[in-house]
Amino acid sequence: MTILVNRLDKRVKVYRPPGPEETDEYGEPLNVPIEVCNIWAAIEPLQGREYFAAMQVNAEVTTRIRIRYREGVDRTMFVKHKGLEFEILYTINPKFENKEIQLMCKERQ
Repeated sequence: MTILVNRLDKRVKVYRPPGPEETDEYGEPLNVPIEVCNIWAAIEPLQGREYFAAMQVNAEVTTRIRIRYREGVDRTMFVKHKGLEFEILYTINPKFENKEIQLMCKERQ
């Protein structure tokens, strides 16, 4: 676990879209994303062999974001870091150990 902790050097926020039943204080439907968590992460642009391997699965994957395992993080969410937004395309729970989640993402423009 020490190796994972040392790599988590970026503070990121994970957001989810509002549900249809969620409303603001005036009873109007929410149209802004809802912050799920503010956590430490490792942001790793894919390059070389990793990038080409990811392209075989999903041609748009450009970045891997590693976080500690957290229940409920899924591909309907997105991540923000210093003005950058990353759309989560899929998640990986290595060896199903519930120690970390790898968020395979593409950067939003």
